[in-house]
Amino acid sequence: MDTHTLYQLAFYLTLFFGFYMAWNVGANDVANAMGTSVGSKAVTLFQAVLIASIFEFSGAYFVGDRVTSTIRKGIIDITFFSKQPEHLMYGMLAALIATCLWLHLATYKGLPVSTTHSIVGAVIGFGMFTTGVQNIKWMKVVSIVASWIISPVIGGILAFLIFFFITRKILYKKYPVRAASKYLPYLIGILIMVLTMSLVYKGFKLKISFFPALIYSFITGVVSFIAIKVYFRILWQKSRKNYFKRLADTEKVFKYMQVVTACYVAFAHGSNDVANAVGPLSAVVAIFNTHKVSPNVPVPSWVLALGGLGIVVGIATYGYKVIKTIGGKITEITPTRGFSAEFGAATTILVCSKLGLPISTTHTLVGAVIGVGFARGIAALDFKVIRDIIISWFVTIPFTAIITILIYEFFKYAFLG
Repeated sequence: MDTHTLYQLAFYLTLFFGFYMAWNVGANDVANAMGTSVGSKAVTLFQAVLIASIFEFSGAYFVGDRVTSTIRKGIIDITFFSKQPEHLMYGMLAALIATCLWLHLATYKGLPVSTTHSIVGAVIGFGMFTTGVQNIKWMKVVSIVASWIISPVIGGILAFLIFFFITRKILYKKYPVRAASKYLPYLIGILIMVLTMSLVYKGFKLKISFFPALIYSFITGVVSFIAIKVYFRILWQKSRKNYFKRLADTEKVFKYMQVVTACYVAFAHGSNDVANAVGPLSAVVAIFNTHKVSPNVPVPSWVLALGGLGIVVGIATYGYKVIKTIGGKITEITPTRGFSAEFGAATTILVCSKLGLPISTTHTLVGAVIGVGFARGIAALDFKVIRDIIISWFVTIPFTAIITILIYEFFKYAFLG
């Protein structure tokens, strides 16, 4: 097979499997963004799909390029393939196919495995087999693996502290809705400030330095704080005093809050996890366009858009299975618990995305849900479900690494000679 045909075949196959990979990301990881919201009945499944579609695509398209670069060139030394770029193309294609197979199987079983784990394991397997252990960028791998451990811990701690604060300062009070009117404006102000910061500082491809972005974010946070204060003041004046005693009405207030945090998590998830689909794709596109290996080629916008579209289709067509696991099987979810878990997880995800670390959204959100469960008491957790999830996490890397090697060997035999 001549070189031009080799390149074309790899390009079109990678387009297909890149989209299929993004579909799997949407089908499996959508639970990270929407599972708690559906589980708490803050939104319906249809509403969750609609919200996730908009914000997942936005996060993928506007902020997804940093982590994509890590997946594409940060794990293995791609200059090793300078004389044989077609081998890198088919290696990345093999990594995509192996990851797709694993994610589809996990989604069928309703297990929220890490798509980040899956693709990083696949790329490491390909790199070790072809370039040798010495050409793996182990310091980067260590930082990625460390983030997989640290992110669920941080997400869990943040979620625990937020829910602990809510229970002590709001839910346990004689007038819980009135207590919510006192503290919620602060929580919402911080939430909006962090989200705005993620959008304007190196997001939306704007060239804004840190301190101006911080000022803009602070202003939006203050405006949000004032708006919520005014809302609760009007509510207090129009409602009977007894209304502010009912705990159920406090949860109702948090339903609206959880819609905001659901959008927040969806955006954060799209910004981080689109890389799992389009990182290998962007490497193949760069080689196809230039016929050489170059570590500094920018990620095309249409590649990010294709990844975002695939995530949306996956959400809409097959996301319901894993939503059921996150939304109710680990621990019972209410709007206050869902808000706490989502707020803690999204903050962790966005910070790591800005640092270029492809963290596991799954690990972070599951850690946050477990953190909320611990805040309620250890008996509130279903450890059988947690055990099954953790086992699937440990199986992920060796599975995708081995399957990638086998598929790459097939490509070498069939196409590369």
